[in-house]
Amino acid sequence: MTDQTWNLLLRDQLAWHWANQLRDRLDGLTDDEYFWEPVDGCWNVRPRGTSAAPVQAGAGAMTIDFAMPTPDPAPFTTIAWRLGHVIVGVLAVRNATHFGRAPTDYQSFEYAPTATEALDQLDTEYAAWQTGVESLGESGLARRCGEAEGPYAERSLAELVLHINREMIHHLSEVCLLRDLHLHTHGQTRQEAS
Repeated sequence: MTDQTWNLLLRDQLAWHWANQLRDRLDGLTDDEYFWEPVDGCWNVRPRGTSAAPVQAGAGAMTIDFAMPTPDPAPFTTIAWRLGHVIVGVLAVRNATHFGRAPTDYQSFEYAPTATEALDQLDTEYAAWQTGVESLGESGLARRCGEAEGPYAERSLAELVLHINREMIHHLSEVCLLRDLHLHTHGQTRQEAS
């Protein structure tokens, strides 16, 4: 196993899921699906000033709902919220910390007002993440994460990559499930919704 290329394997794990189980399922995402609240009290991405959430984060015309600490149980989250979390908290913050992206966080990010723009943001941050991981090479995977990862500062970047892979697969699978629920709840085909 000394000839194994771990960097490629780590990138391919996420790339395979992205290409074979995920990205095509997000094509055609409508604004109705993006903002759909299947239950009362959802956390969502909303026009500034329209949220009742204790924390409304975001720098632009849209904000994302939060609370600190998170209530137990946490509110149900929409596709818009889940995409916002993946785009910002999972990818963009890490791209900034580890791969030279302009600094960002939940408070300073400009959340997408449409599904199309959110998918563009997702594609951009995903591509930057994969390029960043590739730039680590083999030896970079063994480096420690550093202070930006808080209590995980001493962990290796390989562990961070595995964590991000899990987060992407987990949350974006939830988005796909919510799309399926929306489709079956509203009784239409994807072509009719587009």
